[in-house]
Amino acid sequence: MAACRHGVAACHSGGNPETPDTGFPDAEDRDMSISVRFRQTRIAVLLAASAMALSAAALAQSVEVELSGAEEVPPVETEARGQGTITVGDDKTVSGVETTGVQGTMAHIHEGAKGANGGIAVPLEDAGDGKWKVPAGAKLTDAQYEAFKAGKLYVNVHSAQHKGGELRGQLEP
Repeated sequence: MAACRHGVAACHSGGNPETPDTGFPDAEDRDMSISVRFRQTRIAVLLAASAMALSAAALAQSVEVELSGAEEVPPVETEARGQGTITVGDDKTVSGVETTGVQGTMAHIHEGAKGANGGIAVPLEDAGDGKWKVPAGAKLTDAQYEAFKAGKLYVNVHSAQHKGGELRGQLEP
């Protein structure tokens, strides 16, 4: 009995051991090989997609922020408070903040270190009920993103009583 290249006596040509081994797989071997390769490719694609999703989520940073008058420069006395979560995505998009006890007239994310005032990085929109939101499509510039990572961005809510700002909270990732 002749054995094929796999060492199996009746491997090729319908199990006929007398048929010489040509070195090419028969149809059954080919189908199995294609099926295994397809499964391996499918698994690799799923793993790659999962890794990309996890890395994108890992790149987005959410920062809890507490706003108070004591953080303003110079500090102001107020009973108003604010809190929120600012999320900065890997594409530098930003979102969210909420205030209580203050009738805000405008709010912004500013660029500036703790204890220092700075220019507006992102104007926020009044979402009603003391909530402020980032306008759709707003993004940080590369320099603002670097400032964010260094803790040099802050949220500032202005009011009629405190035009320069009544509430402030530093974004510290």
